[in-house]
Formats: sequence, structure tokens, C-alpha cells
Amino acid sequence: MIENRLKKGLGRGLSSLLGDTTKKVETNKVSINDLTRNKFQPRKNFTKENLDELTNSIREQGIIQPIVVRPNKSEEGKFEIIAGERRWLASQNAGLHEVPVVVLDVDDIKSLEFAIIENVQRQDLNPIEEARGYQKLVDDFNYNQEKLSQFIGKSRSYIANSLRLLSLPNEVLKMVEIGELSAGHARTLVGLNNSIELAKQISKKKLSVRQSEILVRQFRNKKLKLIPRKDANILDLQKDLESKTGLSVAINHKKNNSGTISFEYLDLDQLDKIIEVIKKNY
Repeated sequence: MIENRLKKGLGRGLSSLLGDTTKKVETNKVSINDLTRNKFQPRKNFTKENLDELTNSIREQGIIQPIVVRPNKSEEGKFEIIAGERRWLASQNAGLHEVPVVVLDVDDIKSLEFAIIENVQRQDLNPIEEARGYQKLVDDFNYNQEKLSQFIGKSRSYIANSLRLLSLPNEVLKMVEIGELSAGHARTLVGLNNSIELAKQISKKKLSVRQSEILVRQFRNKKLKLIPRKDANILDLQKDLESKTGLSVAINHKKNNSGTISFEYLDLDQLDKIIEVIKKNY
């Protein structure tokens, strides 16, 4: 039965959406031109390499799993894709004229739920697309974190951490989307005013998540220790040194123009670099 294969393929999330209803699931073949994109599709990026691989597979074996669609309310005779947009794109590339579909009569919230479930369970979404999908369920369909947790089958802390990523600046979110930073790296930057600067340092120096946590902790501790009336020129110099070295720098300048300057390093490689620069110039 196609319904059983759907439940097995998409997991408990889709099964819970279908519930115990006796609704008949239609299967059919339709023209590839009669399908339109899902306006609720959380996935925005399809890598060329993966799409090419699927295109070759479809060219050789056809579409093994049907595309899940619903009638398009604005265009009679057309269908809006609920789940399977990548298969649809690859089918076009493979030169197919018709594709197998499962036609379901569902509303907007079910359409979004289907799309999120399929992508999350297949791990097709990057962390930001996943978070935005959850946020749309919260904003537009009155979900809370508890309901999201039960629906997705992940812990509340996982959902909370995912949603917190969206508080980061767009520049940092873009770095996560293109793979320059992981979600773990990004989570260490939540709530920081200088998250963009730190994100660039983490990416440039290829720091691990653990090293990133140490770097962020250094900046947080340093911020707490700063004297509010510290001279603006000293602060600018301190920031300039941090930008150039990627290290946490503290300058303690006294009224008699004496003082101390300290660099906090994360590993022996950074320590060796500091020592090398000092030896070379003094």
C-alpha cells in the first residue's frame, strides 16, 4: 500500500499527520508542468552536486518514491508540492514529462508540517532553514516549543537552541547556511554584540566548538572586567590588536603612563606565534 510506504519513508511525523483517519490516499501520474513549488517549503538551498546525483539516479531508475502534492487552489488542474521538491527539480533535469504523485487534500499548516518533517528526518535542511521552519510554525500556526518537541520528536532544549540561532545577525546566519560555521559554533555567539567579528575569527582560524566557547568566554569575562571610564583611545587600540591577532587583549594603562598589556591564547600554536613575533621585532 502506498500509504504504508509513505508512513515508513517519512517516519512517525507524517504518520501522526495522517493520524488514524480512513482518508483515501490517491496516487496518480501527472504532467511535470502541472506541479508548482510549495510556498511553505523551508528548504531554500539545493546543492548542484546532490541534485546532479539524484538526476542521474532518476534518469536510470525513475522516481522510486512519489512526490506528495495537494490541489493548487489558485490554478485549477495544477498541484502544489508538499514534499519532494528536490525530486521534482531532478526529474525536470532528467527530461521526464510525467511524475508519480500522492494527492492529499490538506490545509496550509499540514502542508508546512509535511515539508518540515520530510526535510528534518532526511537531514536535508541546514540549521537555519530548520530553525526558520520551526519559527514559522510558532508565528503563523500558534505552535509552542512543547508542541514542536512532540511533533518533531526532538527535545525541548533542541528546539529552543534551534530557535535561538535566529537572534544572530544575518551575516552570521549566512555563514551557517553556506557551511562556514556549524550550528554549534553559532550557538556560542548568541547574545554577543560582536558576534560577527568573532564568527569571522572562528571561521578564519578553523576553531573547534570547544575552542570557540573558550574564545567567547574570554570576551565575556573581559567585558565584565572593563572599567567604564577606560580611555577611548586605549579601547580602540585594544580592539585593533584583537582584530589583528584574533586573541583576547587587555591593556591596563595607568595615569603615570605605565601599565601592562596581556594576550590570552587558546593553544600552543598561538603562544608560539606571539613569541615568534616578539623575538623577531625586539
